[in-house]
Amino acid sequence: MTRHAKNSTAGTVYTYHERQKDTKTSGYGSLKIRMGKDSVKEFDCCCLTLQPCRNPVVTLDGYLFDKEAILEYIVHQKRQITKKQKEFAKQKTKLDQEQAELTRAEHEGKVKSFIAKESSIMSKPLDPFKKDAAKPGSSICNMKEGKDKDLPSFWVPSLTPQSKPTLVKKPDERVRCPMSGKPLKMKDLINVKFTPIKDGDTKTALISKHDRYVCAVTNDVLGNSVPCCVLRTSGNVVTMECYEKIIKKDMLDPLNGAKMTEKDVIPLQRGATGFSGSGLTLEAKKDGPGLQG
Repeated sequence: MTRHAKNSTAGTVYTYHERQKDTKTSGYGSLKIRMGKDSVKEFDCCCLTLQPCRNPVVTLDGYLFDKEAILEYIVHQKRQITKKQKEFAKQKTKLDQEQAELTRAEHEGKVKSFIAKESSIMSKPLDPFKKDAAKPGSSICNMKEGKDKDLPSFWVPSLTPQSKPTLVKKPDERVRCPMSGKPLKMKDLINVKFTPIKDGDTKTALISKHDRYVCAVTNDVLGNSVPCCVLRTSGNVVTMECYEKIIKKDMLDPLNGAKMTEKDVIPLQRGATGFSGSGLTLEAKKDGPGLQG
């Protein structure tokens, strides 16, 4: 499509380019974008700081964190939980007091109503033949006989609706992983040992290198394109191909000889992004309001 065709406004068809241009300008409709390499986190970077880990630890779901960052996160979450629990307890005490006051007021109202009815009982009946006897229902006005006090009035402050403060929900007592949302404990964090690459370059810092680590068994270079896993028995990182072809036959850790089970093999999550999505998702989508004809 030529430039003239894209900018033409005399066409009889609402083209895809015009629809995309109007969507971006107006804000209506869903927007999609393909994320580039700069938006993809490296496999050895922390999921919180997005920087290479100095003391890497991994959760049981395979999310990698820097030990200092995840411990600071756990401490912060525990403080927030304690604060919310105090607010919830304070709110509960206040609600209980209000309920007790309402119950007491209702009881006092019933007692007053009973006393008023008892005092209105007359021992001598009215003479029905007396001319000045009160006739019930003689007036059709809705403001007489005390009805003016029963009717609400919107300009009286005591009768206007009140906005109550938002109630605090009962907080979750467990600290949850910022990535998976599952309960997280400090004892579940497993220390990870990356094997540095041996390329003979001693001048360049390890963080500045593109290829930094290799498989602890086969010496294959690790990266986002290479599925890898953590051996829980030793903490070393190996490729999934190495596990399937070498380790899975005997289920022995080749680095320390310890016996392993399938639970001791933790697949390492790769390619987390700065968007809400994670894993291998390379497309971001934002849903916007739509117009229906």
